[in-house]
Amino acid sequence: MNFSNIDWALIGEATIDTLLMTGFSLVFTVIIGLPLGILLYLTSPRQALSNAPVYQTLSLVVNVLRSVPFLILLIVMIPMTRVIAGTSLGVPGAIPPLVVSAAPFFARLVENVLRELDPGINEACRAMGAHPRQTVLMALIPEAMTGILAAVIVTAIALVGYSAMSGVIGGGGLGDLALRFGYQRYQSDVMIVTVAILVILVQLLQMFGDRLVGRLSRK
Repeated sequence: MNFSNIDWALIGEATIDTLLMTGFSLVFTVIIGLPLGILLYLTSPRQALSNAPVYQTLSLVVNVLRSVPFLILLIVMIPMTRVIAGTSLGVPGAIPPLVVSAAPFFARLVENVLRELDPGINEACRAMGAHPRQTVLMALIPEAMTGILAAVIVTAIALVGYSAMSGVIGGGGLGDLALRFGYQRYQSDVMIVTVAILVILVQLLQMFGDRLVGRLSRK
C-alpha cells in the first residue's frame, strides 16, 4: 500500500468540506432543535403549557423523522433540497437533509435534559408568578446548560457520520472521496486515510466537548 500516491490536496479539500457541512448543519440544527425540544417539554403532561394534542403531534413528527434512515432521507429530499439550496450536490446540497435528520434527534435530547432537572425549579418559578418564557430563559436553560452542551456535542459527532454518508449522492466531503476513490476505484489507501481522518475528527470533538462540559460543570 503506497500512501505517496494519494492526492493530499484533494484530501484536505474534502476534509474542509466535511467540516463546513458539519458546522453549518450543527448551527441550523441547534436553531431549530433547541426551541423544538423546549416546546416538547413545555407541552408534555404536567408542564406549564401542557397540551396533549400538540405534544403528541410534535412527538410523532420527531419520531417519524428520527426513524427514517439518513440514506433514504437524502434521496427522498432531493427535490426539496434543490428548492431550498438550489442544488442537491456538494456542501449546500447536503446541509438541508443533515438538518432535517439531526434537528429532531437534538430536540429529543434537549427534552430529556429538561426532564432530568429538579421539579422544584418549575414550582419555584410558578410560585413567583413567572411566565413560561421567563421560566425557560431565566431558570430552565441556565440550569440545563451543561446537559444541552453535551447534547450539542453528541449531535455534532452524529453529523460527522451523516456527512460521510452524503457522499452517496455527491454531497462532497470525505464520504464522497471514500466512495469515488476508495470504493469505486479500489484505492484502499484513500479509504484508510479518509476513515482515519473521520475518527480523528470525532475524537477531537469528543475531547473538546468533554473539557467544555467539565469546565461548565465546575462553574
